[in-house]
Amino acid sequence: MSPITGITGPDASGAGPGGPRRRSVITVAPAVLASAAVLSSSGCTSSSTSSGPRVLRFFTDHEAAVIEDATARIAPGPSDDPAEAGHPGAREAGVADYIDRMLGMLSGLGDAGASGSPPPVFAGGPWSNRHTSGPDLMASFIALDPVRTIAWRRRLSGWQQQYRDGIATLDARAGGDFTKASPADQDKILAGADVGPFRSLLFEHTIEGLYSVPEYGGNKDLVGWKDISYPGDIQPRGYTAEETSRSDGPDPVDQTPVVAEVLKFLGVV
Repeated sequence: MSPITGITGPDASGAGPGGPRRRSVITVAPAVLASAAVLSSSGCTSSSTSSGPRVLRFFTDHEAAVIEDATARIAPGPSDDPAEAGHPGAREAGVADYIDRMLGMLSGLGDAGASGSPPPVFAGGPWSNRHTSGPDLMASFIALDPVRTIAWRRRLSGWQQQYRDGIATLDARAGGDFTKASPADQDKILAGADVGPFRSLLFEHTIEGLYSVPEYGGNKDLVGWKDISYPGDIQPRGYTAEETSRSDGPDPVDQTPVVAEVLKFLGVV
């Protein structure tokens, strides 16, 4: 799976066997720049999923279904595109639930604070139990101070409005219900210029949901990491000098036309 994803299918792009695969990028450069910024931010915007019954914190059932379909067009899995067989996508990683919990993570903060359970904004540590025995120390979250609480409320308020407006636009463009549109029509709707700003935000959060540290909620069952053969954090052992310097060979993703175009745009090559 390419870490750069998109929603323009082979039929829409006209690409043949040698052209971009299903996950080529629409308006790729702004999305790549935006996702790079959010993945390097000091505060993680991730949230968590659950193996039990679905509990929504922000979305209605319909809104969650719209986001699940939309993120699956950005990062399709096997059930969304046969070409992705063996490569989990947004559905498999629980991205829609991840976004829902993120958007609602400060709701009822007073009650959460009283019970001693800070919102899932900053994970504790210093490490998880992925590569060592013992508790997952990252599963406990650090309480927000008043200034950070205000900042996060403001940030989330803006995102919440963007999601409300974005979902309404997707539904309107689909004639009332985005989830009832065909995958090809969903792609066309998401490719629309009027959806651009929302699409960029959705792209960022989809990437986070796929590849973030799972304590924040996304990357369910580590499917994102497994797909790209990333072992994740291996503290407290850490990486040896040989491991950090060893190359696993050329990255095949770098050879795809769409990635080459992005790298040219960014001035990397």
